[in-house]
Amino acid sequence: MCGIVGILGRHEVGPQLVEALKRLEYRGYDSAGIATVDAEGTLARRRAVGKLVNLSDRLVHDPLTGLSGIGHTRWATHGAATEGNAHPHAHGAVAVVHNGIIENYRELRAELAAEGIGPETETDTETVALLTGRYLAQGMTPLEAVRATLARLEGAFALAFLFDREGDLMIGARKGSPLAVGHGDGEMFLGSDAIALAPFTDRITYLEDGDHVVLTRAGAEVFDAAGRRANRDMARIDVGATAIDKAGHRHFMAKEIAEQPRVVEDVLTHYLDGDRIVLPEAMDFREVDRIVLVGCGTAHLAGHVAKYWFEQIAGLPCDIDIASEFRYREPPLSDRSWAIFVSQSGETADTLAALHYAQGRVAKTIGVVNVGTSAIAREADLALPTLAGVEVCVASSKAFTCQLTVLAVLALKAARDRGRLDDAALAAHLADLRAMPALLAQALNVSEDCRELAGWLAEAQDVLYLGRGGLYPVALEGALKLKELSYIHAEGYASGELKHGPIALIDRNVPVVVLAQSGPLFDKTVSNMQEVMARHGQVLLVSDPEGVERAGAGTHATLTVPQGGGAFAPILYAVPMQYLAYHTAVAKGTDVDQPRNLAKSVTVE
Repeated sequence: MCGIVGILGRHEVGPQLVEALKRLEYRGYDSAGIATVDAEGTLARRRAVGKLVNLSDRLVHDPLTGLSGIGHTRWATHGAATEGNAHPHAHGAVAVVHNGIIENYRELRAELAAEGIGPETETDTETVALLTGRYLAQGMTPLEAVRATLARLEGAFALAFLFDREGDLMIGARKGSPLAVGHGDGEMFLGSDAIALAPFTDRITYLEDGDHVVLTRAGAEVFDAAGRRANRDMARIDVGATAIDKAGHRHFMAKEIAEQPRVVEDVLTHYLDGDRIVLPEAMDFREVDRIVLVGCGTAHLAGHVAKYWFEQIAGLPCDIDIASEFRYREPPLSDRSWAIFVSQSGETADTLAALHYAQGRVAKTIGVVNVGTSAIAREADLALPTLAGVEVCVASSKAFTCQLTVLAVLALKAARDRGRLDDAALAAHLADLRAMPALLAQALNVSEDCRELAGWLAEAQDVLYLGRGGLYPVALEGALKLKELSYIHAEGYASGELKHGPIALIDRNVPVVVLAQSGPLFDKTVSNMQEVMARHGQVLLVSDPEGVERAGAGTHATLTVPQGGGAFAPILYAVPMQYLAYHTAVAKGTDVDQPRNLAKSVTVE
């Protein structure tokens, strides 16, 4: 969600902070700001609403100097997106930036107000600054004041503190939200993730939950939740893997869609060796009685597709749950069940909370994540990387198809372990998977057809998506992408549900996107499509060449995806869903990479 960066540097940090914040734009934000300590030790800040260019303009006309500073991109939760509510927040001798939610801020605010310390903003974060500033005014040292403040906070947070008259001191703390320390030569850094710090250093220490860290230019001293000195490993990151550029594409999303053949190939290379599936030895499904799949948004829909694979191919019962509902539903779990948690960032707050609920209640917890150093990767019993690489666009594309590919490999391993597939059947399924990168490369050719259809879709107020079997969740994903990027209302339905309510919405002004792979379910889906056309609905059929030839007559338009994929065709059908949403958003002129109100990494509940 929000982005944090802190620098104790050797050069003017204002420009460095802004450049680092640009690398965090992918997380989503609606205001930004920085605070610095200048050569005289004076703490000052500048903030602006909207994109970082507005903050840059502000700094041109009203610059900040100093070698020490903190910066922030805010995604509004408590309080509107205004300059007053933007971070950093300050009170007295301290400035604070924060990612997360302080759940007891109202009680703390009332306590402070009783002492004559009133808020100036609508935010929960300002309470942290007010509290720390009060402790400083009482004569505490900065570290004592921060520790006293942390002891009072309830909720989730990553925090960075900067202090007046303290040009060589910064304090960071994390509970539930990620925070990393970067090590330089005579410089030290803080950041929400390694991407922000990559221009400065390749040496990173990830704070663990409950840690706080004292930074000076000489180094970092980490303390655990009990206040004891803690040794946290320093890791070398691949700076090249954190590179952020559009590689000639107009938008990051276009680049990331185009990368899917390569990254899916990377997944298959990692998990397959000939006809052998390469997974940790602990992943033996023979005694497993049920799979529980948990995720949010697109990650949840990846699990929804995988449910079909686990049940149809492996014969293994599978529950799928939205992470934000999972633990509050208090589902009964079996000590012979495995729970799989899917998250691009590995820091999704609801998914992490669901993981904590499942621990001790199931035989094994598994994280399917794109960030190997994330909280879910560290806290699950096993972590399986999705290898998508950095995904900058807020709306997921390549992360989704990589998640699907990893889950497909897991389903095949489960089927093999449980005796559901012999050598020949396994080889056939693996051949379908191995063909996927080439099929995805062919599917990219649908882009131009989607661009031509974008003007038609952009005029719609409502769009329906229909699919059966494993394509039903892809229909849900297509509708989600259109909503995210173009702000057009869209809904996905199982095709068989059409007659149970949604058909009432059909008229000549409602485009209906029908996903129909040729095969056992094809005729039933086409029957539903005919019901739409009989009511003057405008159908866009998405199918393979055989399907288009059999059922394309009478449709408004067709999109042809390559023939093949077998049971794993949902991976392939994701591409036209992504391009339809992308080109429609471009046609409408919306912000493709950073849609309004959305954040890439949702680290608060």
